[in-house]
Amino acid sequence: MEDIERDYDKPIVEACIAAKTSLIVRVGMLELGAGTGSFRVREMMHRIAYPMGVHVRADVNLTDIEATCTDGVSRITEVVDLPTTGVNTERIWLLEHFADWLSVKCGQAGTYHTMTVVSRELVDNLDEPNVYAAARKAVKEVLAQDQEAAKALKDAVATAVHNEDEISQSRIDAAAIDTRTAAGLGTVGSTPRLDDSNDSGVASASAVAAVENSDSSAAGSATTESSATNQEPDSATGRPTSSDKSASPEPQATGGITVRQAHERLDLIERRKPLYSPLFSGFASAVACAAFVFLLGGGPYDMAGAFVGAGIGQWIRRQMLGRRINQFFATGVAVIIAALACVGTLRLVGIFDPVALKHDTAYIGAILFVIPGFPLVTGGLDIAKLDFPSGVQRITYAFSIILVATLGGWAVARMVMLNPQGFEPMNLSPWLMAGLRMIAAFCGVWGFSVLFNSPQRMALVAAVIGALTDTMRLEMQDLLHVPPEMAAFLGAFLAGMLATVWRSSVRHGLLPPHLGYPRISLTVPSIVIMVPGLYMYRAMFYLGQFNTLNALDWAFRAFMVIICLPIGLVTARVLTDRSWRYDV
Repeated sequence: MEDIERDYDKPIVEACIAAKTSLIVRVGMLELGAGTGSFRVREMMHRIAYPMGVHVRADVNLTDIEATCTDGVSRITEVVDLPTTGVNTERIWLLEHFADWLSVKCGQAGTYHTMTVVSRELVDNLDEPNVYAAARKAVKEVLAQDQEAAKALKDAVATAVHNEDEISQSRIDAAAIDTRTAAGLGTVGSTPRLDDSNDSGVASASAVAAVENSDSSAAGSATTESSATNQEPDSATGRPTSSDKSASPEPQATGGITVRQAHERLDLIERRKPLYSPLFSGFASAVACAAFVFLLGGGPYDMAGAFVGAGIGQWIRRQMLGRRINQFFATGVAVIIAALACVGTLRLVGIFDPVALKHDTAYIGAILFVIPGFPLVTGGLDIAKLDFPSGVQRITYAFSIILVATLGGWAVARMVMLNPQGFEPMNLSPWLMAGLRMIAAFCGVWGFSVLFNSPQRMALVAAVIGALTDTMRLEMQDLLHVPPEMAAFLGAFLAGMLATVWRSSVRHGLLPPHLGYPRISLTVPSIVIMVPGLYMYRAMFYLGQFNTLNALDWAFRAFMVIICLPIGLVTARVLTDRSWRYDV
């Protein structure tokens, strides 16, 4: 600790190994606490360590990290533990920008964005309430400057090409004049024409002068083009900077930012409040679960009951988690309250329309907001990267949450004597059903993205991907009779490919650079709605009745669909990412 305090105000590259390790491990801790997989935590720690000249080896589990760092001279091991785990996609995104920001400040190139001005503006303005607006404004300014520079370069090249054409034409004319002059002087066996010799000499001299003038003009244009070409982009801002030695460069510290400055930026990331209030989070949960119920085959009454129950349940859950109440206890209480609210709503509607009393399955949709989609998927991804300890821990954690939630739903069903047998078919036309499914999938993925604390633009991008993939999955099941397991695999595979296309489009300038989001922040919310929550709850319901055959049937159905989701994402990643394609 004394070493860190002594070097706290030193540039990072000149600090001791203990100070560097404090940054590396803290970034890993924040990334792990945001709910991402261990493979991403290691990748992020390596990205932070590389510009400092440090090699790191880390063992990452569900709630702890043990990291050993060395700079070739000294070695240090640090261990950190988290009290709990959760999901925060905004933090995952900001840490990606922080890694690029730190790399550029240490004199290295950024890897997350081709325009590092995005990372610079985001990280430098984290204490501002409208940090995203500041980043977008900076990007627009840089793009405007780039367009002006590109236009100037294009004009210079066009001028040079035009002058080259004039040079070529002048040389052709001069050659023709010389040929005619030579013919007039008798050099090709003709009779001399002395009266035209003066005119020919004047024409030849004019051609030579034209060539010389064109050469001079081209040289000037080439100089202009070379000057425009020598505008090298600044590594931190992406803006073109002149290579003229007379310009005074902006002074920078030899070692870049200090350890204190880096920790201050991490403080701002760690202490950022959730983007959405508990009330708005409850509304997003209500929208997501109502859409989920429609995709499962529910009607208006089922959706209304799920909307009310899920909204109240998520609001209660956020209030309890905000007070650091145990996750499992908060989940159980929220599920019971949500199910009772749903049943109470339908019973109240049943006073005016008795048909509402027959919708016994709606309460299952009201408790789907607790589905642990993130640890289920990231656990599968960790196993695909041969990180079995972390993968098994995440999947065990996810199934523990599912067990608590299904037990709460079963308890409510026993208390109010419900007998869920599925939703009644609505018998809509295929085209109308496909359109409604796309709208419902969009709303559902948007709602779950809000629960994961995604910024609105990130949530909307994930919603578009989810609308396309989930609609395709359900239509394949209905029209092509594809098994649910295969449909889930194809849906997750398409989600992974679309997220990769989006990311590549941003990197290649086809989309604004501030829309470059991590793949995991787009793929996981888009496929959470494919998790077979209805299968899992029905399995627990039958198990509570000791109907083991039906319980095992629904449990294995759910298991097959669940394992196909990360397999689809892994397949897409292997096809598009070299680091996943090869074991290196």
